[in-house]
Amino acid sequence: MQVGNVTTPFGRRSVTLAQIKGQMRTAEIKAGKKADKWKVFHDACDARAVLGIQDRALAVLDALLTFYPDNELCEERGLVVFPSNDQLSVRAHGIAGTTLRRHLAALVDAGLIQRKDSANGKRYARKDETGGIEEAFGFSLAP
Repeated sequence: MQVGNVTTPFGRRSVTLAQIKGQMRTAEIKAGKKADKWKVFHDACDARAVLGIQDRALAVLDALLTFYPDNELCEERGLVVFPSNDQLSVRAHGIAGTTLRRHLAALVDAGLIQRKDSANGKRYARKDETGGIEEAFGFSLAP
């Protein structure tokens, strides 16, 4: 029997078996594993046709990566970014909200990001007494 923590989408979005498998695979990332976020981005650009995503989805991925503070994606620092749609739209060169949501869904379907929804569907970070992020809700950039 497998025991794990699976998050389901907030609202009317359905969860697929592939999304659950992706969440479980992300939970199994070995400690100390790192990836350069811009190399990951360039690899995604090269594999765009195979992944079935459009160039606007890559602009949204680029915008999401700019919210991650370091150049190396690392589990110890947390891999969840939690920008608002307004800020994400600004960094994605001003795309409309409906277009933004469509391309976020395409990135999730392609397995490049994962949603980590809070109970009320908001994106935010819960901090501890020292100001460090205890738990974050938003988009996971796990490699």
